[in-house]
Amino acid sequence: MHRAAFAHAGLNGTYDALRVAPADLRSAVADLRRPGVLGANLSLPHKEAALPLLDSLSEAARAIGAVNTIVHRDGALHGDNTDAPGLSAALTDAGYDWPDGQDVIVLGAGGAARAAVHALLGAGQRVWIVNRTLERAQAVAAHWNSPHVQAVSAHAAPWEAAALVVNASSAGLNDPDQTPLDAAFLTRLSAGALMYDMVYKPAETRMMREARAAGLSAENGLGMLAHQARLAFRAWTGADVPVSVFLNALQADAPAGDQG
Repeated sequence: MHRAAFAHAGLNGTYDALRVAPADLRSAVADLRRPGVLGANLSLPHKEAALPLLDSLSEAARAIGAVNTIVHRDGALHGDNTDAPGLSAALTDAGYDWPDGQDVIVLGAGGAARAAVHALLGAGQRVWIVNRTLERAQAVAAHWNSPHVQAVSAHAAPWEAAALVVNASSAGLNDPDQTPLDAAFLTRLSAGALMYDMVYKPAETRMMREARAAGLSAENGLGMLAHQARLAFRAWTGADVPVSVFLNALQADAPAGDQG
């Protein structure tokens, strides 16, 4: 999709995916300081580990405690997090109307969950973090030290009151039949609730299917991926490419039968 963005903006550039082992992260980040390199995106498990390797951080990256975008300028590396605004834009596209003080349940306790909490808390939502390991969820909640962010077990979460559930865990990413949550919890949500799964491949996860079976709206993470990519591309190049360019490229690259 970034290659499509380069073409749309009339810029000469390329975007390559590289698999980097945790032990090689320091050297890979240092390599971004080479002339001609605009920056990089980071995925699991590097979003938090890269923080001390950068020269500066955006307010969002510092608040979230995770980086997904690195911008190279004159030998210096700046860390940013476009996941949070990307999620906000994707939720708006999915029809979430951001009622003030609404209960939202976030599943997971990693960098993606931190980005979700940052976006939701900043929009005036009450966030309940649910994770298989409660201690990890408590650590995320403690990062914000806010009465509007609480870590709870799945059984203690306010399902009946929640208007939105965000899956920010990796469940379903490698195995489409894996789910972070028993489907019985989804049946406790009101009919107007939205289940947003950050997983975008496969296009439909088991959790999405179970949410729809419970009468809920369900969306995958393709919109978030496109929106965060647009913001990263703008940070690297200064070019403001429409999000539709990224979405169209993602959909064109999806294997047959993986359109959702």
